[in-house]
Amino acid sequence: MTSIKINSYLVSSFILLFALSVSSVFAQKVWTLEDCINYAFENNIQIKQSKLQVESDQAGLKQSKFEFAPTLNATSSYTYNWRKSQDPTNLGISNNTGSANFGISSGLTLFDGFQNYNTVKQNELSYTSSLYDSEKMENDIALQLTGAYLNILFNHEMLMVAQSQADITKQQIERTRNLVEAGTLPQGDLLEIEAQGLMEEVNVIKADNNLSLSYLDLLQILDLPANEEFEIERPDIAITDELSVIPSEQVYANAVNFMPEIKRAELDVLSSKRSVMIARGAAYPSLSLRGGVNTAYYDSYIIDRTDPSSPVIPFGDQLIDNLGKYLSISLNVPIFNAYQTTTRIKQAEILNLNSKFNLELTKNTLRKNIEQKYYDAIAAYKTYHANKATVASLKEAFKYTQEKYSLGMLNSVDYNLAKSRLTQSESDLLRAKYDYIFKTKILDFYMGVPLKF
Repeated sequence: MTSIKINSYLVSSFILLFALSVSSVFAQKVWTLEDCINYAFENNIQIKQSKLQVESDQAGLKQSKFEFAPTLNATSSYTYNWRKSQDPTNLGISNNTGSANFGISSGLTLFDGFQNYNTVKQNELSYTSSLYDSEKMENDIALQLTGAYLNILFNHEMLMVAQSQADITKQQIERTRNLVEAGTLPQGDLLEIEAQGLMEEVNVIKADNNLSLSYLDLLQILDLPANEEFEIERPDIAITDELSVIPSEQVYANAVNFMPEIKRAELDVLSSKRSVMIARGAAYPSLSLRGGVNTAYYDSYIIDRTDPSSPVIPFGDQLIDNLGKYLSISLNVPIFNAYQTTTRIKQAEILNLNSKFNLELTKNTLRKNIEQKYYDAIAAYKTYHANKATVASLKEAFKYTQEKYSLGMLNSVDYNLAKSRLTQSESDLLRAKYDYIFKTKILDFYMGVPLKF
């Protein structure tokens, strides 16, 4: 008995350790940008909704193909009548009767002005369009994730800058306190730099909060809870000294051939053209074939009608005797329908023209977006290198400022001003760096390059 208890304890301990190890592994997972994108493609609700639309359009396409098949329907009914008839003595006599009807009918449209055919072709376009819509949704989410991912990297470096400046000020406060105690600097300088230190501690808190918010933004795009343990990979992204931005004309010429929004707009033109053909088909004569079999049973049908007490004709015999068959072919020629067909044709032609305009607008939007990202990338590149030189210069100048301040040759106001200029310049440098990286990533994406670092 004791052995069993010990074994159960060991098994329970093993399971607990295994669960903790699995949880630890998950918590320690470092997410790359590719991990985030792949996870979103599988779990993002908006992407799932777009895939549901694909399934719906696929079902609609399948249904339109079945419209070519003949219809087949079976019907049955039973009727019971309550009534009284008058006999020669003017006495009311009950004459209740029941009847049953059975039938099978089938119909087939032989010609409808190619409306069914064009509907199938239009639904094929709709199905393909929904695939492109789903792809565009994936692209939009991927670009959102890239922006959010880079924002985390930016805010992480901003936190490092803020913490570094706060640490420098802490050290300078100690030096200032020593200089004040030695009588080299007035007490006001110590109060001034202590106030600067407090302000920089606040900046560290703000920077840390911005980093937390940027993580929250990424988690929300991934539809993960805010309390999820989450850490991204922080690759070392460097900007080369040479500008490497693909010309906007080349990017657009490539993107216009495969971007899903362009493909969707092109299919809309073809779909609206099918709508015109469907509307025109209603002006043609239609030809249909109908056929069926029906029979009936009446409990008032008796063998000898002259003898009220005669038995009712058997059910099976009546079904055979009352069996009827029919086959018809009908031709419907539209002559005048209050201009409904003409109006629908005109409306379809207008929609077709509008879809062509929409295609051009979509192309123009893509071109403008690419051109904007191209010039933004160039501006960010120039700003980055200008700030890089500025930061290098301000760092050298700040070294001399620190030396002068340590020797009592400079007051705390000038010291804090020089330090603030350096901090702002470092912030501008980081902002230009990640702005350039994001814009070039978008341009690479339009060239068909996967989003990754």
